[in-house]
Amino acid sequence: MHDKPVFLTPEGRAKLEAELKQLREVRRPEVAERIRAAKEFGDTVDNAEYEEAKNEQAFVEGRVLTIEKLLSHAVAINADHTLHDAVRLGSTVTVINDDGEKEQYTIVGSAEVDPRQGKISNESPVGRALLGKHNGDVIEVTTPAGTLRLQVSAID
Repeated sequence: MHDKPVFLTPEGRAKLEAELKQLREVRRPEVAERIRAAKEFGDTVDNAEYEEAKNEQAFVEGRVLTIEKLLSHAVAINADHTLHDAVRLGSTVTVINDDGEKEQYTIVGSAEVDPRQGKISNESPVGRALLGKHNGDVIEVTTPAGTLRLQVSAID
């Protein structure tokens, strides 16, 4: 089975690369030092400090592997800012809901999702429904919170 591509903006890729560097160069040595220090307390059996450090080591190594896998399957999202005719990966879309309120979403790959910053996945119900739409188009999306009706008012 092939792994699916991970769509990343240049900023998203840089953020993951920075996290990976920090994990490798800072967290790994810190955790290794904690393990070494905990071993000096004596037997590792019933040594809470040692167990905690080993658990943190497992987390760090797991996160390193996850980021490495994401980056190895990364496909760049190249948001061409000269073409704003349709919503695509990397687009920032302004929509108007039924209450007349404006909301803004940036369509990103699933590895970069941050709803508090308006970054939604191309695989989410709203993101999937917006892809390919043009200014003025109206979409209806069924979400866990109910059905949303949104009109595209701007594409950047």
